[in-house]
Amino acid sequence: MAVTPKTLPPLGIADYALCCCLGRTREAVWRGLSKAEGSLGAPPFELPFASVCGVVEGPLPALPGALSDFDTRLARLVLLALEPLEPSLARLRARFGDSRVGIVVGSSTAGLDTTERAYAQYVQSGELPWGYSPVRQHRFGAVLAMVRELVGARGPALVVSTACSSSGKAFGTAQRMIAAGLADAMLVGGVDALCQMTVRGFRSLGILSEQPCRPFSSQRVGLNIGEGAAFFVLERGGDGPHRLLGVGESSDAHHMTAPDPGGRGAAQAMGAALALAGLEPDAIELINAHGTGTPLNDAAEATAIAARFPHAPKVLSTKGYTGHALGAAGGIEAALTLLSMEHGLIPQSRGCEPVDPELDIAVVEQASALKVRRALSNSFAFGGSNVSVVLEHTA
Repeated sequence: MAVTPKTLPPLGIADYALCCCLGRTREAVWRGLSKAEGSLGAPPFELPFASVCGVVEGPLPALPGALSDFDTRLARLVLLALEPLEPSLARLRARFGDSRVGIVVGSSTAGLDTTERAYAQYVQSGELPWGYSPVRQHRFGAVLAMVRELVGARGPALVVSTACSSSGKAFGTAQRMIAAGLADAMLVGGVDALCQMTVRGFRSLGILSEQPCRPFSSQRVGLNIGEGAAFFVLERGGDGPHRLLGVGESSDAHHMTAPDPGGRGAAQAMGAALALAGLEPDAIELINAHGTGTPLNDAAEATAIAARFPHAPKVLSTKGYTGHALGAAGGIEAALTLLSMEHGLIPQSRGCEPVDPELDIAVVEQASALKVRRALSNSFAFGGSNVSVVLEHTA
């Protein structure tokens, strides 16, 4: 028996920021995205096979002394992304109080990159690096503890780790927390750093491309792995131009690593997002698809989109710019969607040409100037964990 979700109140998006291989700031990311610049390149570590990755270039900021025990590449990506949001967070702490500002962070790897290097040294020398701590650097709770100290929020706080849907699902958790009266504002986002386990793991599945990925193309063969972080400041009410309207989630459990070919779970998540937002399908003008560039994922998602949205909204994948940032993908792609809505420009779905003629969706082949009021951003994960986020821009 299907259960129809109740509408939840929309949340204001007071501010947002991100970093990825397109750039280290929101402004730099938009410059790269609007110019359709390629930013995928060589991985930051040696591999016994060819690979293309999305790497955040340049030195990352060091953690302040009190938090130096948490130091990892992942932690530094968090710091880089969070720095621009401090004024907005300070305003909300002053308005609501520290205990009414919560945190939800999505990640699929936590500090695994640091543990990989520590273990490699242990194999060579028999000793772990000085100062290495699995408690403060490896575990998911370490990410959360560091973020809490950085932003001074003392409300409900947790980590969501559902592989590639992690930071998308963080939006849903935050919306429910505020609707339940547990908080008045939430810092929501995701982060993942490149590590060998994920790159090697996806290659072992036979879905890692040796060239820049080509989502929705008839010549797509696989995905690329990326890294980055994105965070959003959500508040009850709010009078800014950006709003989070609804978050739909499903779990089809079709297969551990392969999507349901009919897109059943994806369609359920998109339908639930619309229902929670109180919208009909034709209210959506743009879909930032999960669009990994693997043959099965793109076909299943296209089937679900075509079934759920017969009015054929524009569909793009931004993974041709950023690679697949795993647990951070949902946050990064929601931010890219907001940037497109804010600037009135839908970027090209990089790498899509020639579009697979068997996919019955309107893939964005060339950048187009278009004012979009409502958009949907999809994130899907291993085990059939699916999430769709509905965003609105009113300016």
